Amino acid sequence: MLLLPLLSLSALWGFVLNLTMGDAQSLLRANTLYETIGVTSTDLGLQLQAERVRSAEALTTRELTEVLGGQRARTDKSVADFRQAVTDAGGAVGDDLRRPLDNLDMALDRLALIRSDIDNGISSRLAGLTEYNRVLDALFQLYDHLITVSDLEIFQQASSLQAMGMAREYIAREHALAIGALADARLTPEETAAFTEYAASRKFLHSRGLAGLDVTLRRPYEQVFATEPFLTFATMESRVIKTGAPPPDAEGWHRAVDKLTGRLDDLGKTSSDALAARTSQAATGTVVEIGIAGGVGLIAVLASIIISVRFGRRLAGELAGLRAAAVELSGRRLPDIVARLRRGEDVDVRKEAKAIKVSGSAEITDVARAFGYVQRTAVTAAVGQAALRRGIGQVFLNLARRKQGLLHRQLALLDGMQRRTHDPDRLEELFRLDHLTTRMRRHAESLIVLSGAAPGRAWRKPVPVIDIVRAAVAEIEDYTRVSVGTMPAGAIDGTAAADVTHLLSELVENATIYSPPDTVVQVRGDLVSNGYAIEVEDKGLGLSADEYARFNALLAAPPEFDLADSDQLGLFVVATLAQRHGINVLLRRSPFGGTTAIVLVPRSLVTEQSALEAAGGDGKAALPSRTRKKALAVVSSGTHAGLPRRVRQANLVPQLKETPQEPEQEPAPEPAERSPDEVRDLFSAFQRGTQRAREEASQEGPMSKGDA
Repeated sequence: MLLLPLLSLSALWGFVLNLTMGDAQSLLRANTLYETIGVTSTDLGLQLQAERVRSAEALTTRELTEVLGGQRARTDKSVADFRQAVTDAGGAVGDDLRRPLDNLDMALDRLALIRSDIDNGISSRLAGLTEYNRVLDALFQLYDHLITVSDLEIFQQASSLQAMGMAREYIAREHALAIGALADARLTPEETAAFTEYAASRKFLHSRGLAGLDVTLRRPYEQVFATEPFLTFATMESRVIKTGAPPPDAEGWHRAVDKLTGRLDDLGKTSSDALAARTSQAATGTVVEIGIAGGVGLIAVLASIIISVRFGRRLAGELAGLRAAAVELSGRRLPDIVARLRRGEDVDVRKEAKAIKVSGSAEITDVARAFGYVQRTAVTAAVGQAALRRGIGQVFLNLARRKQGLLHRQLALLDGMQRRTHDPDRLEELFRLDHLTTRMRRHAESLIVLSGAAPGRAWRKPVPVIDIVRAAVAEIEDYTRVSVGTMPAGAIDGTAAADVTHLLSELVENATIYSPPDTVVQVRGDLVSNGYAIEVEDKGLGLSADEYARFNALLAAPPEFDLADSDQLGLFVVATLAQRHGINVLLRRSPFGGTTAIVLVPRSLVTEQSALEAAGGDGKAALPSRTRKKALAVVSSGTHAGLPRRVRQANLVPQLKETPQEPEQEPAPEPAERSPDEVRDLFSAFQRGTQRAREEASQEGPMSKGDA
């Protein structure tokens, strides 16, 4: 009988809370929960308590009576009504109730198993009663979630009354355990411990409830605890705990418990009604407060509407001006400043970081001032970054120029040593040093490219493409693995020849590095309608499609050089040189699995030739003798097999050519292969001839600064 007043009180608490919140939907939800879940759960609790008492007798006597069967039927009907009520509540069941309802539903599903264990004699008396206690615990957890109230004082009194109601449940648990023990006149040690735990919980909840109740609600409970039924119950309770035996007077135990629980149920109903009256008064006061607050709120809303209409247009105009200034700053002024800095122009921070001029309220001007600070900081940072990049570029340039000076002096020393040396072994060593120095010169020129300047090497006249390709091959370390195919006649403008040579050497070196050492890198070219195309193909592992796309994007539009990205230094140099002369460079997968680099020199830099003659013989400029020497050594591989052969009467006019006569005897057999000494002498003679050609070329007169 105690549960129903508590649920009625919870509904009133929910009513007060909903009035406070002013939400009609919440009012409807509280009423729906009370009429569905609240009413049916009260009956369910009563039926479970009754079945627990009847089950305690059956667990002791091991006899299934009709009384127990009838009680189980009433409990099942109450369970069905409760579940139907949960379904009828529908949307009123929110997330706050979903979990306790699920826990109670799972506990109710276990009733069949609990009864089966009792009927089959599997469950002990204490175990069976404990299972019923767990079901009732789940029900009381649901009650905790049904009680909601916003008034702190009323909530405290309601919590204390609920503690008193839970203490009433522990008295019922003691009574159920004692009923079974009285049937066979004994308590097991486990049952004694459980009885002791129930008694301790009952005492704690009574103390907690009395401490929380105010004087009006606490005094009736204190009077009940001073009556003879409670004192008799407490005395017997203490004796059971002390002796571990059932109460000696069964009739006295039943009489004391019945009188005590009856008075506690009546007192619980009276206390709930008193608290409900307080709740009603609080609800009335809340309604009055809500009415006053609503009236004041309505006036405030009307006033805010008038103020908003009055000042809205002015604020919109101020915001529009601020927006326009911010858009101009972010979309035009800052990008323009950054672009000028990238072009190397000087930017005056004070002049460019002008304050944003807007008028309006203090907040608008503060925001505009903040934008001005942001603009000044951004411009200052951009100028600083540009100055830093220029400084780094100047460092690169100075280092490269100094290195170039030393390298030119080293090359001059090597030239002198080669002129004075006729020993083939010494000449070979000097040639290797000359090759290393040439590669170092290319690395120095890479630093010049990174600094944004142009290398000093240039020619006044076009340079044959084949010479440029061979010079590029000669500037890499693993030049013996490079095969230069037949290339159509053509020449490239002398102003771009050095950069094209550098570009090709970077691509060829990259191909030799990222391909197996036993493979050959193919270099071939062709004169096409748009210019001259040169392909560098390796047989490495190749790249993924995303990597090809990323590298080609970098080659098409090289960004500013990032000092942290030194792994792609050669690629950046290639992209910079290609952009300088409008050369298109494309990387793609080779049919052999490697990578093919395609270099398309534009038509504006290409001069067609019908044939390539000796250096300087056709009006075209030739590469320096040092580069020609290396290029020729690359294709000849150091033997006579690759040297040009003189054809008798090849340059005579037809009238002066002798008529060939039929041979009178068999042609002479092929000469035997030369010995190592003969090859050495032949190579020395070739070396001396190239030295004389170089000296004669140097005596023709100084070239421009790029010819040196």
